[in-house]
Amino acid sequence: MAHLLGAEALHLEFPTRVIFDSLTLGLNDGDRIGVVGRNGDGKSSLLRLLAAKQPPDAGRVTWRGGIRLGLLDQSDDLSDSLTVRLAVFGDVADHTWATDARARDVVRGLLGGLSLDATIGSLSGGQRRRVSLAKLLIGDWDVILLDEPTNHLDIEGVAWLANHLKQRWTQNTGALVAVTHDRWFLDEVSTTTWEVHDGVVEPFEGGYAAYILQRVERDRMAAASEARRQNLLRKELAWLRRGAPARTSKPKFRIAAANELIAGEPPVRDKVELEKLAMQRLGKDVVDLENVIVDFDSEKVLDGITWRIAPGERTGILGVNGAGKSTLLGLVAGRIAPTEGRVKRGKTVKIAELTQELAELEPIWNDRVSDVIARQKRSYLVGGKDFTPGQLLERIGFKSAQLSTRVKELSGGQKRRLQLLLILLEEPNLLILDEPTNDLDTDMLAAIEDLLDSFPGTLIVVSHDRYLVERVTDQQYAVLDGKLRHLPRGVDEYLALRRKQERSAIPERTGQFGEQPKPTEATKTVTGSKLQGSQLRAVEKELASIVRKLEKLSANIQAAHEIMAEHGSSDFEALTKLNKQLQDLEREKEELETRWLELAELTGV
Repeated sequence: MAHLLGAEALHLEFPTRVIFDSLTLGLNDGDRIGVVGRNGDGKSSLLRLLAAKQPPDAGRVTWRGGIRLGLLDQSDDLSDSLTVRLAVFGDVADHTWATDARARDVVRGLLGGLSLDATIGSLSGGQRRRVSLAKLLIGDWDVILLDEPTNHLDIEGVAWLANHLKQRWTQNTGALVAVTHDRWFLDEVSTTTWEVHDGVVEPFEGGYAAYILQRVERDRMAAASEARRQNLLRKELAWLRRGAPARTSKPKFRIAAANELIAGEPPVRDKVELEKLAMQRLGKDVVDLENVIVDFDSEKVLDGITWRIAPGERTGILGVNGAGKSTLLGLVAGRIAPTEGRVKRGKTVKIAELTQELAELEPIWNDRVSDVIARQKRSYLVGGKDFTPGQLLERIGFKSAQLSTRVKELSGGQKRRLQLLLILLEEPNLLILDEPTNDLDTDMLAAIEDLLDSFPGTLIVVSHDRYLVERVTDQQYAVLDGKLRHLPRGVDEYLALRRKQERSAIPERTGQFGEQPKPTEATKTVTGSKLQGSQLRAVEKELASIVRKLEKLSANIQAAHEIMAEHGSSDFEALTKLNKQLQDLEREKEELETRWLELAELTGV
């Protein structure tokens, strides 16, 4: 495999600490690398060093001559005044990019529902992120570096992105490096995992599941002080082996070795005991929704939903943005009243919500973490054992030095963890989590999941993190077209339903990004076609033929450019001949595009 780029003896130091010290690594054709590590350990800095966007304090990064590298940074450089069309395609005409299969796929996968004429300044942060990702993926790159590409993508978007990246290059060509906390995505796209920690980058063969197995093996040989983290990781591995069998075929290691590692591990959750505790604390009635309808501004958001939530139920809610998931949670929590129907809550129900905002922390914004914890009870029963609030804080990754920090000075991930812990310390028996994984790295996600495993109440989770949903819940529902639908096959069934829904909606969505449906008799009349019958069919056939020819010509032009690049500048005769061929190809392409426009006008396309 050809070498694409390399880093040699890199040293990077910030005022408070060393990020990398004498780091050496390389990237080859065919590499598909996922990057994991704690927040602040240097994952984003690593990508910026490799992309030559940040100079190292010492060492060097070298690229193979002529390689094309694309980087998705966590911040975008999009101008607010640009339209989506200009930001993604520049000055390229619609009919030109619409003939490119990759461009059409990217627009379908990332920009569906967005008007290409909308200005960047009018978009939300999530929409801007999608535009930045689309702009990158439209390009032709040898190396793609992605920093948190799944942020602001729903479950469908993450699945689309994973499939796109797997099919983008042929085998053993191109290279991908992705920093992400989405563990399902890591397993789907990566064949190697880089763990960034303590100033080094440690490689592991395989995706997230294989990384966990190797890390457990490594930690078992570590000092006794690592025992607590080993137990957590073995529990994570136990779920990977028992709870998600489809993943366990990926690691290229002996299944017997994995079985040996988890032989002494109990099930991730003792469902019978948790349900028994939940019944004692909740009684038989939790929350019942009966024929509930919710209207906002005469628009029906939820339509005739009936859902009886049981004690100890652990449910994941799926759905696209705007489907009504937050409205459904509001009904359960009592924040939203139904337009029609009935919501009944049990007398012993104590509800707590982890929202996407940090409103719960505002009253203690200026308090030190140690003072906040001191106000809590001295002991809490978790998983059959007594823990102090300080021990629980340590369990979710807080160090003793951070106890003197004011809440407002904590990082985003630390605030999120403290927010969840304070909610759990209120000892609710119905816990609602709305996107709980924001700002958390993979280690902290595992720690939070471990804490939730011992929660003896009813749990409802809304998240775009597929791994989390499958990990902490036992069943999933989807909000589709205002209805609540049970998903016996889980996330896979939801994705299948959404694909079916998308196919049926294609005629309604066309025109927003240039791709057109095959005209029906109705659309031919509406669009004002000047042809009918056999003439119209002949023109449609020619249009389809032109699209195929344009795709082939684009590939030939690209190949001609590559051949010219390989010739030395001294080979004047060969370059003249190649340039003539390239001009002929460009002229033929221009003629075909002109013909395409003429025919499109005739058919009303």
